[in-house]
Amino acid sequence: MSAPPHEGNGFIQMDVSKIRIDERRGEQVIVLKEREGNRFMPIIIGISEVTAIKMKISGIQPPRPLTHDLLRDTIIQLGATLDRVVITKLEFNTFFAKLILKTKEGDLKEVDARPSDSIAVALRADAPIFVSEEVLNQVASGYGL
Repeated sequence: MSAPPHEGNGFIQMDVSKIRIDERRGEQVIVLKEREGNRFMPIIIGISEVTAIKMKISGIQPPRPLTHDLLRDTIIQLGATLDRVVITKLEFNTFFAKLILKTKEGDLKEVDARPSDSIAVALRADAPIFVSEEVLNQVASGYGL
């Protein structure tokens, strides 16, 4: 397996900027902002993912682990860490992402995931979020925020 994507390798670090609700279309949109720049990237996500992300950002701790907490805890119990999340491509208006896990032996493993779930887990694991330069160029132009 080739080296997993990371900043400086065609990938740009992003931060969660805001969550918007488009009431006309009934969609929830999470907006990522380029950490070292001014580009934004909107991603339409489901209601359960937006709720999980909002809870983490707001510091709300559920009485029992949610699915994203469960995944983070499982990774930890297996002796691994979430090294980073990468949003790798956009095809037919669908984003694709990978969780990059670091095993206790130091090996890196890639796991396919939806970007919304990846972001929710990354926030819980304090892991960085990256987007490929190509994807960012496809969607960031013209998104006025």
